[in-house]
This record gives sequence, structure tokens and C-alpha cells, in this order.
Amino acid sequence: MDTRRLIRLSATALATTSLLISGCSPGGSSPRASASVPPESVPAALKTYYEQKLKWRKCGAPGFQCATVKAPLDYEDPEKADIELAVSRKKATGPGKRLGSLLVNPGGPGGSGIGYLQSYAAIGYPAPVRARYDMVAVDPRGVARSEPVECLTGKEMDAYTQVDQTPDDRPETDKLVEAFKNFAAGCDKHSAEILPHVSTVESARDMDVVRAVLGDEKLSYVGASYGTFLGATYAELFPGRAGRLVLDGAMDPALPAREMNRDQTAGFETAFQSFAADCVERKDCPLGTGTTDEAGERLKEFFDDLDAKPVPTGQSRPLGESLAATGVIAAMYDESAWTDLRDSLTRAMGGDGASLLALADTYYERSEDGSYTNLMFANASVNCLDLPPAFTGPEAASAALPSFEEASPVFGEGLAWASLNCSYWPTKATGTPHRIEAKGAAPIVVVGTTRDPATPYKWAQSLADQLASGTLLTYDGDGHTAYGRGSDCIDTAINNYLLEGTAPEDGKKCP
Repeated sequence: MDTRRLIRLSATALATTSLLISGCSPGGSSPRASASVPPESVPAALKTYYEQKLKWRKCGAPGFQCATVKAPLDYEDPEKADIELAVSRKKATGPGKRLGSLLVNPGGPGGSGIGYLQSYAAIGYPAPVRARYDMVAVDPRGVARSEPVECLTGKEMDAYTQVDQTPDDRPETDKLVEAFKNFAAGCDKHSAEILPHVSTVESARDMDVVRAVLGDEKLSYVGASYGTFLGATYAELFPGRAGRLVLDGAMDPALPAREMNRDQTAGFETAFQSFAADCVERKDCPLGTGTTDEAGERLKEFFDDLDAKPVPTGQSRPLGESLAATGVIAAMYDESAWTDLRDSLTRAMGGDGASLLALADTYYERSEDGSYTNLMFANASVNCLDLPPAFTGPEAASAALPSFEEASPVFGEGLAWASLNCSYWPTKATGTPHRIEAKGAAPIVVVGTTRDPATPYKWAQSLADQLASGTLLTYDGDGHTAYGRGSDCIDTAINNYLLEGTAPEDGKKCP
């Protein structure tokens, strides 16, 4: 398995329910579309931010530069305090005329833009694009190098990720609720100042500051997964400044949290059915050689066994149901991980959970030394600010179980309970679900993958329909997102758009 590829896809895939961290929560926090800033105007209170000069320095691998950009902590009160955003770039390599900067975002929310740039985008995007654009990324506010939200220690996260996510009785439910409350309290304790100011709207406004200080008249952008919501929000706020925007693995900003999480649950079921169909045709399939439904029943039985008796991993963390489900879900993002998943399940069913635990650790961005990145902390912080919680309490979550289990017999129960986490968040949500039209924006390319586990295809269809200038590009395939994943048809269509400004025909489908 290409571990780097799985890590890249895991970062983009957090856009929705991430087990004990409820996932993707689109919606804007105020101000919304009414706060759009015409291309020629910048509020007087923000001019110092828009006119700042970057001081680039060498960083990371050869060819990369880094700088910091100041932004107001609170755009409604710019004089209150500043925050510093980390930005990195790799300049256009040529040949050909430079087209400006291409900002990239891997999603999450919580994925490090700089990490994505330096480990993948600036070296893995098609060469003609890298030749003509300065490849640029920002760690959004609250993420990685940009005033990161902090919540729990490594040991506390280890305990948190092992909490039973499918409670069987009231004591287990109380323990899960306590875990959500402790997580939220940790974020409030360590990050109280920035916690109310990590909304997607504020990050979109930060992107406009970055665009300006980079010297670009319009924003060119490739956003994956949650990055599509960030890009669409930018177009909503600044339609006149939206240049060539690619929204790959699109989210639907019109959905409330509960429906969003249920849709994603169905997306993981679709992805699992695709994996299972491949698996049962192989003699070494650990889920048997029957039907895909029987394979799902076998996996659910395995999860139930782990719930009763975890298996050893060679570490102090045994493999229980929660971590096993995380490992399986991690492998759903890319079919190149299916071989590794079959092997990991075989080993775990034989009593060795180390490989499946390693998949879960990749998803959570846990290092061998027991430390975690702040991916999960930022993920919850943005999601819980962007949308009102899916459930008011455990009774509401319990009542919703049938609909989630209908969406996915394998993952439904766990993902329903995962949607409870924002119910205990210390900061009230400032956003609401709403359609994004971005009237006046240039053509925007929305990309959807037909069997995407994390951002179901119908979300791309919906977003493309909402955007006044949206055009839908479809990849008929498996895995999360489409650009740079092996389809020459997809890559050619997006490259032509980025390089020539010609959007693909609306409804174009690619194998």
C-alpha cells in the first residue's frame, strides 16, 4: 500500500463524520452572502492586512518558501487582536508564462494545507500546472502551524479513540457522553480565545487576504473534500474575486448536520459494498466468498466480537471495536488500500490487531511516539461552529439509529453516535445550512466521484446545481476525490481549465 497516498486521502476525507469526531458540517457563520466584498473595495479597517508585505524564507524541502500572514482574530472587531497564518509556496518551474498562484487545500476540516503542499501537491500535481503556477497553501486558522486548536494530550487521545462508540446500555452511553464532554472541555481550556473564530467563513476571508498579499487579482484554487465548502464559501463572499476554482469531492452546504452525517454513512456503505464485491471474489477474503451482504454481516459480527473482547496489538492499546471500525473506514478512501485491509482483517480475525490499529492511527494522524497532530481538534472545532449539532442529546441519537443503520448496516450505529459530539460544544454554532449560489463568479468546476465514501456523489450534483456558474465533472469510480488519482480524462479536463480557463462541458463523465 502507498502509505503516503492513504495519508493524503485521509486528510481530505475527514470532511464528514469521523467516528468519535462528528464530521463535515457545512454552512456559513455570519457574515454570509450579504457580506460579500466587491472586487474594488476593501474595508478601511482591513487595509493594513491586505497591504502587508510577505517575508519569505527557505523551509521544508528544497524549493519551498514559508512566511506568515497576519489576519484579524475577529473580522467584526479587527482591532481586537491578530492571528498569524502560516503560508508556504513553491514557485512556478516553467516553461510557459506564469499564471499566478494556485492555492490548494486538502480538506478536513483540520488538514494541514502546508503538509499537503510539501508532501504531495507541489510535487505530485500534473507538471504542466506546476510549471505555470506558484503552488501555495495556507494552514487555516486553528490548524497545524496557524494558531492550532489544542484539546487533549496524546494519552488522553488514546483513551478517547478507544471509547465504545456503540453503547449497549445506559452506563456505556453515559461513558460516551462523558468522553464528548471531556473533549469539548479540553478544547475550551486550552484554546478558548481562538475557538469562536475558526469558522469556514473566517477562513474564507483569510484566503482573500492571502490572495491579495500574493499579488493575485483573482483566486485560483483547488480544494478537496471540506476544501470544496471552503472554496464555495469564498465564491459566495467574493464572487468577483473568484478565478479558476476546482471543488473536488464536493460537499452540499444546504444540508443540516444530521442529514449530512447520515448521507456520509450511506457513502461509506457504498464504498464498503464495492470493497466487499472485490473481496468475495478472492480465495483469501477474510469476509468469506459469499455475497456482499454476507461479507457485511461477517464484518459486523467481527466488530461485535471486538466489542466484547479486544485483540492484542503488541502495544498497550488493544484493538477494540472503535479502533477497528476506524481502520476499516480509513481504507475505504482509496481502493489501493484494499489489499492492505484484507491482510489487516485476516490478521485481526486471527488474533493480531497490529495492522488494523496502524490503519486507524494513520486516520487519526497518531505518530509512533504517541503524539497526535491537531487534525481532530481542528476538525471538531470548525464543524461544531459551522452548523448546529445533529442531536440535542443521547435520546435523540438513539431515536435516529434505525435511519443510520438503514443507511449502513455495518457502520450506521457507530456513525450515528459519533454525530452526538457537537451537542456538548462550548461555543455556540454561528452558521446555518444554506444554498450557495455565488452569483457573478466565473465558471466553477465541481468534481464528484460516483462511489466516494466521504462525500457522496449526490453532494457534487447538488453543489453544481446550486452554484450559478457551476459545472459538474463526474468520475465513475471508487475512492475519495478524483484529481490526480489516475483518470487521464479527469486530469486533462481540470488541467485545461486551470491552464486555459476553459471549463469542461457541464455533465461530462470520465472513466
